[in-house]
Amino acid sequence: MTIQAVVFDIGGVLEITPRLGVGEKWESRLGLAAGELDERMADAWLGGSIGTITERDVADALTDRLGFSERQLGEFLADLWREYLGTANTELIDYARRLRPRYRTGILSNSFVGAREREQAAYGFEDLVDVIVYSHECGLTKPDPAIYALACERLRVEPAQMVFLDDHQPWAAGARQVGINAVLYRDNAQAIMEIEALLSATERPSLRLRR
Repeated sequence: MTIQAVVFDIGGVLEITPRLGVGEKWESRLGLAAGELDERMADAWLGGSIGTITERDVADALTDRLGFSERQLGEFLADLWREYLGTANTELIDYARRLRPRYRTGILSNSFVGAREREQAAYGFEDLVDVIVYSHECGLTKPDPAIYALACERLRVEPAQMVFLDDHQPWAAGARQVGINAVLYRDNAQAIMEIEALLSATERPSLRLRR
């Protein structure tokens, strides 16, 4: 079946997102045990990832559970978003841009409340692709089969007509289980080569003749 859409994950793929040790830094500053910050915030992190709570709710939970002052809250959130957003993977972003209009393009990301606005400001993802599916907006997360189905629906393709690039093996495996052509990201050269191989293998004959 001819590939009609190429979809990208964000963190670790379109964004370069090394861990900056934010949790460890703040646990040290607050005198918390290792892992305690995430333990106290677990339900808020989950709620933020599926959109059942707002950014204000997250801020209130941080204040109530960790005893943040207003200044500390601002500093922590700045650190958190700096780690979340990382830096642009410009080579892969440029590649995604070049795929249009020949292919429909999309983003499928496990995300957090506030991500769309910040990523648009930093990277212009809404202008890069045709469709963005954020977990915090649809209430579903990878590898739930329903989120892959939603991406297909919004891009108006069958699973076999989509290529999906993700750097996390379980999320790529989840896509494969519903029939999507998934590529596991390791580096830009490998990812682009594997995507191009899939596109070339399923090209329409008329497109081959134009080359």
